[in-house]
Amino acid sequence: MHPLRMKQIDQMRRRAARYLAVEAVEIAPAKGVFSLSFDDFPATAWTEAGPVLAAHGVRATYYVCGGLCDGVNMERDQYRVEHLQELHAAGHEVGCHTFGHTSALRMDSEALKLSLDTNAAWVAERLDGYRMTTFAWPFGDATVGGKRVVRGRFDLARGVRDGVNAGREDRALIRSIGLESRRLPGYDLEGLMAEAADRRGWLTAYGHDVSERPTDYGCTPEDLDRVLRAAKAAGLEVLPVGAAWGVVSA
Repeated sequence: MHPLRMKQIDQMRRRAARYLAVEAVEIAPAKGVFSLSFDDFPATAWTEAGPVLAAHGVRATYYVCGGLCDGVNMERDQYRVEHLQELHAAGHEVGCHTFGHTSALRMDSEALKLSLDTNAAWVAERLDGYRMTTFAWPFGDATVGGKRVVRGRFDLARGVRDGVNAGREDRALIRSIGLESRRLPGYDLEGLMAEAADRRGWLTAYGHDVSERPTDYGCTPEDLDRVLRAAKAAGLEVLPVGAAWGVVSA
């Protein structure tokens, strides 16, 4: 198929996923909540970000692809098993990001199920039977069929659509802002935090690598510190995605 036609089909499938197979839930915590997550995840999301999280006394969610362990992605070393085990022992959440970091646009339902099964087994073997309860779409790509699959396996699925989650939201496509050097200058972070507090909503954010010279998809330790300070200043409760779900959807 011609590449332009494939791109058009992918765009149509993304738009369809936003409006079809929606299972609306009411996001209504007693007070605003903020959740931080890291996708894939690069080693620095733990080695550099971990101390920042510890200094703030907060926990995050790490969305893991077993197939990326010990590898390189976006020219950055990915996590090692010891990183995964260390962050789990420190109380951070581990979530599912498929096994091979494959877009749902490139998988049918059976291929997605196989990827999720493989990742679940891989993580459980290394974390003493741990079961992941939340999911993040690789590249933010969701499909109608994929939503049906993940909705039956996870409490929620997080996407990459900007905005605060408040009122009726799609359980399989939770909104999230990107802590990425290419996008951070365009956000009013303090304004988003204030909106989450005022609307008693849930603001989630995702990042990748963390270093003084991040990729376009990463951020600096100073960026991370600023985000957490802003969340606290706005009076938001800072929780991992899974723990937050128990609060915002109660």
